[in-house]
Amino acid sequence: MTKLPAGSAPPNPQGRETLVPERTALLLFDFLNGHFKGKDAATTARLAPVIANAARLLAAARASGALVAYACAAHRADGGTSARTMTDTDNRLRPWGESGPREPVPIVAAGTVAAEIIDELAPTAADYVVPKYRWSSFHGTYLDLALRTRGIDVIVLAGGSTDVGVASTAFAARDLDYNLVVASDACTSGETDNHDQLMRRVFPRMSRVRTTDEIVGMLR
Repeated sequence: MTKLPAGSAPPNPQGRETLVPERTALLLFDFLNGHFKGKDAATTARLAPVIANAARLLAAARASGALVAYACAAHRADGGTSARTMTDTDNRLRPWGESGPREPVPIVAAGTVAAEIIDELAPTAADYVVPKYRWSSFHGTYLDLALRTRGIDVIVLAGGSTDVGVASTAFAARDLDYNLVVASDACTSGETDNHDQLMRRVFPRMSRVRTTDEIVGMLR
């Protein structure tokens, strides 16, 4: 092994603006019918470009040979796997009434059409479809094991909601020492101010924040 000069860092085969496909995974978070389909007109209009950008990332990942993984909510319909933590509001910042939080009922339940991945991003047999039971894609799942088995050290992250599962996954990835690229225009949240704040003030401290165009170029 060649000895490096004192004070120098080892070479990084993944440059800041390049990605090595064999060491990169595209992680698509909760692109499920229940979250992305059948919404009101304003929400549908907000989600349409996010889906289109995610489809472009998926095509680029497949063309380059990068690993593709999906993190998908897979809760029991009776709420038996849902979190029962104390909060002031629901996910849309609506305060609970005098009776307090309701029994958790998942937005999408495993085995239903709502829990299926949207057609625009349909997985193949070679992809990893990872069931999850909390906001983070890593908590209680096999994702970390699958990525390390394949020698992956960079995750390109896209999905919704930015301020819920995407953020939780990003923090977990950072703590697990993954390099992270967040696709700013392939993530979304109903709380657009939260999305903007995370992309501007939080994610740059733990990842690279890039547009779909930039990430497609990095994969080439």
